[in-house]
Amino acid sequence: MNWLAPDSKFMRAWSNLIDGVWVNILMLVTSIPIITVGAALTAGHDACRRSIEGEGKGVTANYFRSFKANFVKATLLWLPFLVVLIALAWSWIVLQFTPLLIIKFALTIIWLIGFEWVFALQARFENTVAGTLKNAFIFGISHIAMTAALVVVDAVFVALLVGSWFYMPGGLFLLVILGYGTMLMLYRARLQAVSSTIRKGRCGGTAAFSYCHRAIISLPE
Repeated sequence: MNWLAPDSKFMRAWSNLIDGVWVNILMLVTSIPIITVGAALTAGHDACRRSIEGEGKGVTANYFRSFKANFVKATLLWLPFLVVLIALAWSWIVLQFTPLLIIKFALTIIWLIGFEWVFALQARFENTVAGTLKNAFIFGISHIAMTAALVVVDAVFVALLVGSWFYMPGGLFLLVILGYGTMLMLYRARLQAVSSTIRKGRCGGTAAFSYCHRAIISLPE
């Protein structure tokens, strides 16, 4: 097969990369007021999914359609995460007390589990704010290996940003442009597994995960 053919694996991967970069730019622009980060993350997830599956009228149209449709719920989901994030950052920097380490580690882990799933679920499933938040922790714990892998990837990306800032400023621009949008393209397995489970009526073996088919209301068009 000609690797430059439109339907070749190389060209599909290249197209996904370009779309991921553009989604990342859109996310950066629409996240400038920090309160809109949740809506930007949700729109980014939705735009990447539709780009890979060939849905909608283009990346930009898909992004802003999702941004508008999910703005209220995504913002309500983001605000508690933002408040807890600020509190955790303050505690790690200021509260240097050994007895608090276990509490800080526990709260950080809980925050990460929820953050890795909540906006992906908001982008894919129709539910109440409370239902989406609850499902984020249910799926995050039920798919703990995948959650851990996502946290590691995010941690590596943040470490690269910090390292570039201090040691290789020239590479910082490239990392910012590639950014989280391209990473979202790699995260499709997360919701593919969940969607498959829900559509087949299987909710896993744990008591917590058996809640999923009742918690999720419907899939949007």
